[in-house]
Amino acid sequence: MKILMVLTSHADLGDTGNKTGVWLEEFASPYYSFVDAGADITLASPKGGKPPVDPGSLQEQFLSDSTRRFDGDSAAQTLFDTTKTLDAVSAEGFDGIFYPGGHGPLWDLANDEQSLALISSFHAAGKPVGAVCHGTAALLKATDDSGKSLIAGMEITAFTDSEEEAVGATAVVPLSVEQVAVKLGAKFRKADNWSSFAIADGLLITGQNPQSSEATAKLMLEKLQA
Repeated sequence: MKILMVLTSHADLGDTGNKTGVWLEEFASPYYSFVDAGADITLASPKGGKPPVDPGSLQEQFLSDSTRRFDGDSAAQTLFDTTKTLDAVSAEGFDGIFYPGGHGPLWDLANDEQSLALISSFHAAGKPVGAVCHGTAALLKATDDSGKSLIAGMEITAFTDSEEEAVGATAVVPLSVEQVAVKLGAKFRKADNWSSFAIADGLLITGQNPQSSEATAKLMLEKLQA
């Protein structure tokens, strides 16, 4: 079982002067869920190399068993520091693709043509496409071969507007994943703020927030192992 994980390369939180990037828990928890299930993981990002990590995700209250495991895992850190560029990977040879969150994807992966082409090719090949939290932004503009939205009519979830408001980022982010998804015809589902909530619909597997990263990875594995 081979899984491609695609991480953001975007480090700036709009014009605030603050930094963003990958939310570490949303990478580490799925990563170890996949590894412990025997998967071979390849990491990629738009710019390649070491992705930025959201400094907020390194605060003590947001650390977890998975992030602490990563902190002591030199092999995983080397993999993380040397992500491939998106033009160096393809759907061929992988069984699924997964997008961790952090606010970064709102700026780069939501609009990245190579990433969107990857998602389309995985989906066309009948391979699952997973995302958690703001990682779902990477799916918004993805289409099938006929140009139809991949999320139209599908049940999906992501970091919600109420959660965005709770962290004070509503006026900062370039888009609302929830609102764009609804406009595109997706059936946007959500639970209470900070609840673990994940959905599988067809080939799409999505999770709402950092608390959902493990549940999202579990659904992804169930789809891959089916």
